[in-house]
This record gives sequence, structure tokens and C-alpha cells, in this order.
Amino acid sequence: MSENYKETRPWGTFEVLLDAPNFKVKKITVKPACRLSLQSHRKRNEHWIVTEGNMRITVGEHTGNYSPDTHVYIPKGSRHRMENHGKGPASVIEIQTGTYFGEDDIIRYEDDYDRL
Repeated sequence: MSENYKETRPWGTFEVLLDAPNFKVKKITVKPACRLSLQSHRKRNEHWIVTEGNMRITVGEHTGNYSPDTHVYIPKGSRHRMENHGKGPASVIEIQTGTYFGEDDIIRYEDDYDRL
């Protein structure tokens, strides 16, 4: 298992809490009025649990609002995005399952920060 580490992105931060051979756990914090890219993954599923603030989450064709203690499942291959429309930070705990957890398994379709 790898040690914890934190990365800053234009939309906020993510911190790897646990990196095991068959799963990874991250805390993702999104700044107010920011969103992640619309993306998908070939090799992993994601489970998101909102822990702070309110997130607008898209999975496939469905978009909904999620508050603390709610969760959503993102199967591999599904386009997804999280957005913070609140005035304070919003966070999720992300649990990744699958066969590969590298950041290079991101396919971006839309991105506010020109990272396509």
C-alpha cells in the first residue's frame, strides 16, 4: 500500500487516503463554482459518498443534486462529473474498484481547464 498524498488541481484538491492493490480511496474537495471534467474510465468503477456541501453529479444521462450522506455509483465506461454550486467547499469520498487506478485512465469529453 502506498503512502497518502495530496494533489492540487484547478477545481480543488484530491488526497489519496489508501492505495491498495485492488482498490483506492480518495477524498476529493471541489472549490465553490467549480467542476471536474466530464470524463470516463476504462478500467475502474467509482463509488462517491458526499461528505460536505452539496454536489451536482452527472452519471450517464442522469444529473442530480446530492447532499452529505448520499452516494452514487459510477460504472466503468460511464461519463460522469461532479460540480460544486455551493458557496463553500464540497467533498466526496471516492472508492475506486477495478483493475487499474492510475490518473492516466481518464478520458475527458469536456473540461473547463483545457485539459482535453
